[in-house]
Amino acid sequence: MYFIASPESPLQRYLYRASLDCSGKLERLTDNQPGTHSYQLSADAKYAVHSYSAFGKPPMTDMVSLPNHEQIRVIVDNNNVREKLATVERGETEFFRVTAQDGLELDGFLMKPADFDPNKKYPILFYVYGEPWGQTVADTWGGATYLWHTYLTQQGYLVASIDNRGTKTPRGYDWRRSIYKNLGVITVRDQHDALQEMAERWSFIDTDRVGIWGHSGGGSQTLNALFRYPESYSMGMALAPVPDLTLYDTIYQERYSGLLPEDAERYRETSAITHAANLEGDLLLVHGTGDDNVHFQGSERLVNELIKHGKQFDFFAYPNRSHGIYEGEGTSLHLRTMMTEFVRENLPAND
Repeated sequence: MYFIASPESPLQRYLYRASLDCSGKLERLTDNQPGTHSYQLSADAKYAVHSYSAFGKPPMTDMVSLPNHEQIRVIVDNNNVREKLATVERGETEFFRVTAQDGLELDGFLMKPADFDPNKKYPILFYVYGEPWGQTVADTWGGATYLWHTYLTQQGYLVASIDNRGTKTPRGYDWRRSIYKNLGVITVRDQHDALQEMAERWSFIDTDRVGIWGHSGGGSQTLNALFRYPESYSMGMALAPVPDLTLYDTIYQERYSGLLPEDAERYRETSAITHAANLEGDLLLVHGTGDDNVHFQGSERLVNELIKHGKQFDFFAYPNRSHGIYEGEGTSLHLRTMMTEFVRENLPAND
């Protein structure tokens, strides 16, 4: 039996196989190249299409023979991307662990400017997803998001991310189960705990300039962070969030939040919209009106709730864009430009 595993680090992925003779012997087939490996095996398991990437390293794809994992041919090398990336000014990235208030260890990464000075104070922007369907802290290529984060470090920002409990990282049953009926509560508590410990560990973090952003579930966690811990987060950007969990599709929401109407109180408590009156920092809310996954109606409800409580915020609706907010000429650049300007204005870096 062939399977993907990462017994030493939940940040990486490797190919293993186990004999079906009940011997219990496990054999790692992937070579010693650290990072994230994925495979498409042939029916007889003698060959595989193998893809590999690491943090800050674009993916490459080749064909290998198994079980010796010898390369037969390169399919995609991405050398042009690697060459261009080599010319980009990049600082150090550090993977680390912090401890939540109940003792649970959480994984994180911290990206620093190339001219980083530990004696200075830097604003920090957290990138969050935080829900059971994704993992942000991983030794893998981050694509356009990684490139934008790198650009921010060039402007004098620290960029960090934390995988709170419940995220899609291979840390076992209890890790995954712990967020049941607690999305937006214990998940964001972990994020806040991580911020507190990081601030104690690293004096170069300016706790008066802390921002957070995320897309989809990450947008929901961003709202919850701003509303539940307004004293700690001075700004946030929520893209295509789910402010009211009763509006999301049942196959996902019932799995993690329980059934309605008997769990209506948990839906209310774990929804960001319930706590919107606590907003103190600067909020940018972005949503595509044609979102067919996280419906636009949720952001409309949040807008009305913020208006009711007299809260000022920035809101941008992309006409007829779907959940990814990418359709239409210039959309992606427009979105990133708007986000960058919002960061500069509301989380200013020192000159």
